[in-house]
Amino acid sequence: MDHGRCEILHDKPGQSPANRSLERGIEILRAFRPGSELLGNGDLVERTGLSKATVSRLTQTLVGAGMLQVDQQQRAYRLAPAVLSLAHAMRTGSSVLSVAAPLMRALAESRKINVGLACPDRDEMVYLESIRYSRRIVLRHVVSGQRVPMELTSLGRAYLAVAPEAKREALLARFAQKRPAQWPALKKDIAQAAKSVQARGFCAAAWQPEVVALATPLVTADAVYVLNCSLSTAEPLALVAEELCAALLQLRSDIAQRLDAAAAF
Repeated sequence: MDHGRCEILHDKPGQSPANRSLERGIEILRAFRPGSELLGNGDLVERTGLSKATVSRLTQTLVGAGMLQVDQQQRAYRLAPAVLSLAHAMRTGSSVLSVAAPLMRALAESRKINVGLACPDRDEMVYLESIRYSRRIVLRHVVSGQRVPMELTSLGRAYLAVAPEAKREALLARFAQKRPAQWPALKKDIAQAAKSVQARGFCAAAWQPEVVALATPLVTADAVYVLNCSLSTAEPLALVAEELCAALLQLRSDIAQRLDAAAAF
């Protein structure tokens, strides 16, 4: 298991010791990503850092629990349908998503832009919803569950601007280790994004060619989410930011107000 990544796990509630077997089983499930849908025990050993014996025991347990399926021909495993049902339960049970999604769609349709909602997971951001309404067709698709780098994106930098100090420092150390050559420039960009969030409520980034994105943190009683809007354009980042920032901040305000109203009942 990558101990650098473990340092930045979400805070565990309570004071009880962690269940090591459960943690290791979750690491097995986390090893499956788009592009690596089929993994053998050797792949899982490499990805998790667990021993061969531990991986073998856990994969058998997860197959028995209905979380993994065996591909006998390839002698490997894939995620089972039960995992999708858990994701569906999460989406339908999210009060934030149920409030935010209609407002996000309205903004995307009115401004002909892309609007997303994401949350942090270790050193990445995970989209909970992404409504694509781009002004022009590009070969770029974002769907619920997709991950993007925290350190490179406006989503991640907006989160870092409001993250607890200890977690933020651990994340910055992780990024420095992961991208040593780029780190001096990245560190400066992350710091500038934090200043922008503090001063104006949002930050902007263009980490992919001709895609400009703005993001703003949405802090609730239970978690920190991040809203973003983006579009495909060759216009300068600063110009796009001025064009879209008011709409993004209004979206955040509207969602927060509706969440507060729902909590009052």
